[in-house]
Amino acid sequence: MPDKDWWAALWPSPEAVLRALGIRPGMTVVDLCCGDGYFTAPLARIVQGQVYAVDIDPAMIEQCRAALDAAGASVLSLICADARGLPDLLDGEVDCVLIANTFHGVPDKTGMAMAAARVLRPGGCLIVVNWYPLPRERTVVVGEPRGPRTDMRMSPEQVREAVEPAGFVQDRVVDLPPFHYGAIFQKEVPEQEEKRR
Repeated sequence: MPDKDWWAALWPSPEAVLRALGIRPGMTVVDLCCGDGYFTAPLARIVQGQVYAVDIDPAMIEQCRAALDAAGASVLSLICADARGLPDLLDGEVDCVLIANTFHGVPDKTGMAMAAARVLRPGGCLIVVNWYPLPRERTVVVGEPRGPRTDMRMSPEQVREAVEPAGFVQDRVVDLPPFHYGAIFQKEVPEQEEKRR
């Protein structure tokens, strides 16, 4: 996980980033691979606590808990589990699944997108925040190159190719300066359900 100092230098307003990605009050959101909670606490503030925070690492869950406590925010549940088991971990469907700065390292990217699709209501969204595929030596934050290795970085097109086979359609790509983008996908609505609308 990144050091909080350079994370804050990179994105001093995580809440503004989330709003730019379409997060809004009234949504129920999964913060998938929530890590240390850098986005979880502001996410919880926007959606009034309607958040499931999921990470496979118990140490990250504890750091996320501390971040929530420090921000005076709460979530529906902090879940320590493998993201692939997501459909068995939640009480019902959600409006959005957010995965920030982790997708590039997921071994089975389409499989993770399928797990997300299974918990999203029809028309719900999957948001993937990723580093642009720039050489690592060019993504300098607080005086040092940051982010994943150059060969792990994915273009928005590569993310689309991994996600769309899981039952999504890309809605848009949001530029998140200086080095990131958010790829936003909508879960496809089954044809029979579309006819009922």
